[in-house]
Amino acid sequence: MTLSIDNVSISSKEKKIVQNVSLSIREGEWYALVGQSGSGKSILSQAIGQMLSPNLRVEGKILFKGEDLLSLSAKQIRNIRGQKLSYIFQDYQGSFTPFRTIGQHFDEYQRAHGILDAKARQNKSMEALESVGLDDALYNQYPFQLSGGQLQRVSIAIALLLSPDLLIADEITTALDSVSGHRILELLAKRQNETGCAILFITHDWRHVRRYANRLAVMKEGQIVEAGGKHRILDHPQHEYTKKLIEAAPTLGRGLPSGLQEVNNG
Repeated sequence: MTLSIDNVSISSKEKKIVQNVSLSIREGEWYALVGQSGSGKSILSQAIGQMLSPNLRVEGKILFKGEDLLSLSAKQIRNIRGQKLSYIFQDYQGSFTPFRTIGQHFDEYQRAHGILDAKARQNKSMEALESVGLDDALYNQYPFQLSGGQLQRVSIAIALLLSPDLLIADEITTALDSVSGHRILELLAKRQNETGCAILFITHDWRHVRRYANRLAVMKEGQIVEAGGKHRILDHPQHEYTKKLIEAAPTLGRGLPSGLQEVNNG
């Protein structure tokens, strides 16, 4: 098992934000965490890498490859983040420093994880850009010179640079148009197949769940109300909240989202 979240609760002084959540992600699995904004999905994902605000308290266990992440020191968790556990965020543009080139971002990321040979870092960066379908000429460009789709591809390249066991992708297509979003997810699926990493995919888009996920959990007000195999939940939801979400979703066909079939074929 890559990740096992066992009875985790997250609270501030005022309220409980996440309540007694348990779920597990298998090796190489695409696991979707679905729910409306404010349901606790992102807070839970941030707790995995100890990225929460200090005023939030986390109880329970988060086992990653058998090790309880909540018991680790700040230094120990930093060594895991990026190497074995990696993130791609919704605000991917905010992850880039405007006055640093794309190459400098790759370089800094690798140096932070102990890759000291400059030539090796550059070669690995170029290979990473190529792996997400980008020209290595972007290595010397600045973030503002790239489109949103290109920057999101760079985010994926950096996140998978050191071959993590688990990638947490938090609403990564929200800021993109539907065509760009589809292309990004197809790319991520391709890279997952190549690297074998597990993915925790946080989303509110049921079309993406239908197309990419193996299993999923539905969150409402900090609790998981339903979990299981994709087809069982999508075709035979049990909880009333799940039924309402699916009924309210845009076209939930088994194919591509509306308007994307031609893009995929062309």
